[in-house]
Amino acid sequence: MGITLPGDHDFESVPSLKNKVLRINLNRNIYGTFAEIGAGQETVRQFFRAGGASGTIAKAMSAYDKDFSDAIYGVQDDGRYVTEARLKKMLSHESNLVEERLSREKHPEKLFFTYANTVATIDFAKRYLGHGWVGIRFQASPEEEYSEIILHVRFKERDARLQQITLGILGTNLIYGAFYKHDQPKKLLEYLYDHIDKDKIEIDMINFSGPRFEEVDNRLMSLQLLKHGMTEAVMFGPDGNNILSARILYKKNVLALRGSFRPVTKVNMDMFETARRRFLKSGTVKEENVETIFEITLSNLKAQGEIDEDDFMHRAELLCSLGQTVMISNFKEYYRLVEYFNNYTKARIGLVMGVNNLVDIFDTKYYTHLSGGILEAFGKLFFKDLRVYLYPLLNQETGELTTSENLKVHPRMKELYKFFKYNGKLKDLEDYDKSILHIFSREVLRMIDAGEDGWQEMLPDGIPALIEKENLFGHDKGKSSEPTEKVSSEDAPL
Repeated sequence: MGITLPGDHDFESVPSLKNKVLRINLNRNIYGTFAEIGAGQETVRQFFRAGGASGTIAKAMSAYDKDFSDAIYGVQDDGRYVTEARLKKMLSHESNLVEERLSREKHPEKLFFTYANTVATIDFAKRYLGHGWVGIRFQASPEEEYSEIILHVRFKERDARLQQITLGILGTNLIYGAFYKHDQPKKLLEYLYDHIDKDKIEIDMINFSGPRFEEVDNRLMSLQLLKHGMTEAVMFGPDGNNILSARILYKKNVLALRGSFRPVTKVNMDMFETARRRFLKSGTVKEENVETIFEITLSNLKAQGEIDEDDFMHRAELLCSLGQTVMISNFKEYYRLVEYFNNYTKARIGLVMGVNNLVDIFDTKYYTHLSGGILEAFGKLFFKDLRVYLYPLLNQETGELTTSENLKVHPRMKELYKFFKYNGKLKDLEDYDKSILHIFSREVLRMIDAGEDGWQEMLPDGIPALIEKENLFGHDKGKSSEPTEKVSSEDAPL
């Protein structure tokens, strides 16, 4: 069992930084190493200043020189130092040294830990604000296997000294949370911002692993980052672990499909497959350089009010089972999504849309917060190398098919739409599967909710079995679940 000490943390009484440090320093069992590269030894400084650190700090080091760093931790294949791989090497190396140099027979009650960070603060030209990796390996019970928390941060302050101070506070919060809040990972995540304003630093990725976090789903933790305003977009891969956007988007051709995916249908996958084929034929795109993203907006997750975490996990389970990379964002407007991608790549970007999504782009109500209105949004949207791939919409009552040729926008937007269409940015998808255009996710949900048969044929292979096995989306042998949400324009025809 883990350590328990009095004095729980709540929002009404946030422990001071010194009190957090003293609670660790005065616990005679917590003992470990600090290894900090790139922004000074700002975290361990908190522990030295508070007093009583002699029983806590085994070693504090900072291998600034690259040759020394390589001699200690080895040479990275990519030659980079501010990476997740480098951080993991630091954590592994230092925790192994503690185990080697201290006898368990002599210290049977010790809880070993290694805290590490590798960061790059703002450059002299102040063009790049800096970023870094921060992590801790720790034991919550003697001789227990190590648990681990790894996160990525982006600095927002424009002064190196202020960034160093913020990093030191964040590191202290992480160490305190690891030992005293590991049984409440969502709270641990929130408390990382104790004594830090969110406009000072962004946490855009976090992963929990090890025995203390066996029940933690990192996709859900990723959602917490977005939910609490710690970042504006998060990504996770088919394996369920969170991914740093910069790592997979850097210099890539990005193809993004936005939808509710509640649940993912044959139409979703047909949109993805037909758009990918068209994207690869667009002239400057190579297959090995394409990164496909299935994106869900936070506003979609809030369609019924508060975020339903079970509903979110159901969507995530299905998309991951199909081998897809998923992005959850706070970008209700498409231009903000494109701006985000442009932070990491200058290569061609493709957006896959249904008809209603495209119509919404030409609705001025979404741009009242911009001084330049819809024209400013379109300038941001189409300044870079972008293609929009339009999937047709079938009117089931009239049989009419809506494409870019007969799509109707507000009369005041007709000329803007013509410019958009005829300058080569908009491409109709043509080799789609006509037999599935009648499929809508809201109808699938209704059938599942009502215990009807036939919805299975509307979903990709393997998805119906997973829904039935895990009782996703209220499927429970015909028992009714919560009412399905009203369809939004973002969902059609998804």
